[in-house]
Amino acid sequence: MAVGAVVAFLHFLAVFGIFATVFLEWQTMSRSPSYADAKRIQMCDTWYGIFAVLVLIVGFLRVYYFEKGSTFYWSSPFFRAKLALFLLVGLLSIYPTIRFLKWRAQTRQGQPPIVSEQEHGRIMLVLRAEMLLLLGVAFCASLMAHGIGY
Repeated sequence: MAVGAVVAFLHFLAVFGIFATVFLEWQTMSRSPSYADAKRIQMCDTWYGIFAVLVLIVGFLRVYYFEKGSTFYWSSPFFRAKLALFLLVGLLSIYPTIRFLKWRAQTRQGQPPIVSEQEHGRIMLVLRAEMLLLLGVAFCASLMAHGIGY
């Protein structure tokens, strides 16, 4: 079915978008980000939010209207683990998002943000944790898709 293929594509696009934006935030973040770095990080964070909403909406459409059906997914411990890990990533992302939003006062004036050593360390720790947890999400998705754990 062509619609199912398009929905799957959108889901994969959103998943890869999440990985890409978190990676770019991690790669770009520095102890003293330039104005351009700060704007890139802020843009990545905006896209991260868009991709996260998209992955949830399209993912649940796949669960309930496409693929193997909701009974298959909800009976899988790895589906539930995947959702829990994704929720944890979302909760962790709140701290960097708040910090990046607070940079707006400086970036609107064309200035780079002032980042303390502690703030930099916390943001980097959270971004690393998000990337590791996202790998866990991908691993759970693979186990789930292969029917392991039933």
